[in-house]
Amino acid sequence: MRFSWAVAFGLAAVSPPLGGQAPACHDTTLVADRQFASAIAAARALVCDSLAPRTPGVQIAVAVDGRLVWSAAFGYADEAGHVPVTRTTQFRIGSVSKPLTAAAVGLLVEAGKLDLDAPVQRYVPDFPVKRYPITTRELAGHTAGIRHYQGDEFLLNRRFGSVHDALAVFAGDSLLFEPGTRFSYSSYGWNLVSAVVEGASGEDFLSYMSRHVLRPLGLTHTAPDRADSLMTDLTHFYDRDSASGAFSLSPPVDLSVKWAGGGFVSTAEDLVRFGSALLRPGFLRAETLELLFTSQRTRDGHPTGYGIGWFVTTDSLGHRWAFHGGGAVGGTTAFGVDRDSHLVLAITSNLTDAPLTAVRAVQRYFDAAAGAPR
Repeated sequence: MRFSWAVAFGLAAVSPPLGGQAPACHDTTLVADRQFASAIAAARALVCDSLAPRTPGVQIAVAVDGRLVWSAAFGYADEAGHVPVTRTTQFRIGSVSKPLTAAAVGLLVEAGKLDLDAPVQRYVPDFPVKRYPITTRELAGHTAGIRHYQGDEFLLNRRFGSVHDALAVFAGDSLLFEPGTRFSYSSYGWNLVSAVVEGASGEDFLSYMSRHVLRPLGLTHTAPDRADSLMTDLTHFYDRDSASGAFSLSPPVDLSVKWAGGGFVSTAEDLVRFGSALLRPGFLRAETLELLFTSQRTRDGHPTGYGIGWFVTTDSLGHRWAFHGGGAVGGTTAFGVDRDSHLVLAITSNLTDAPLTAVRAVQRYFDAAAGAPR
């Protein structure tokens, strides 16, 4: 993983801004609920102080009990042209694509079309048989032994015609370990999950995602990041020079190699809409939500801290916190759902390896406000 999301969401000690005055920064407040005014002021000051100056463009959105209480845009979608970030600017969300795909997995389990513990060859018959059988549950929980990126694969700029074609990148490789015995993060494992979704549903993966997840939830600004897309709201993508601090355009990449695990673009508001749909049974059943949000265990009984497409933990308030981060070429995203305070938070940016550790403090501000009488 290109960013320590365990640090960002659970361990980083980010101090609140000092002085009470928010520093000047180029931002647009889109939604600001008066009941959360103090949390919004503190969060804005922190973002202006520690994040916005280090990133070309940022979106942040917070929802409580399914209601959007803060949405703001900072900086530029196109720095050279001074085109500001808006609420509809689309960012690469990297591995936050996994929770979206996990929703598709949950729907197929509910429909009786997917057995998480069957060998993957039931759904992808031509995937090479390994020394040990692999199941979808293991793939979705990063215990299958499928490798992660190697060498310059993160920067791959090669077009794949289908999710099945993209399996060729790793399908011939040996497993790293016997499935179920270790946790080892693998975006390529989610490539195979997308092929399982196709086999179980009988539909093309991207079509299934659109018809059954994105459109039903009203995620109108969430889509696969196609290299030949004409999406007008797509941000420019940036890297930062470690010596000078200057921003430059990221190299071109083609994300058709990893739709399910890292190939979508979205907005902060779309992400909190998605997370809010998972706070209660409705879009998914109660037992499916527990499936996604319950840590898997290795064969010797140790919890992995990862369910189906989500990292899971208990925070300092004792709240059940489900989250995921995303690192992409020209994009970094932080996304989390507090299942007890019903707080949902998303931060998107257009910079590779953007410093999003402030997200933990922002969560605390709104957690405190959500716990107060409203």
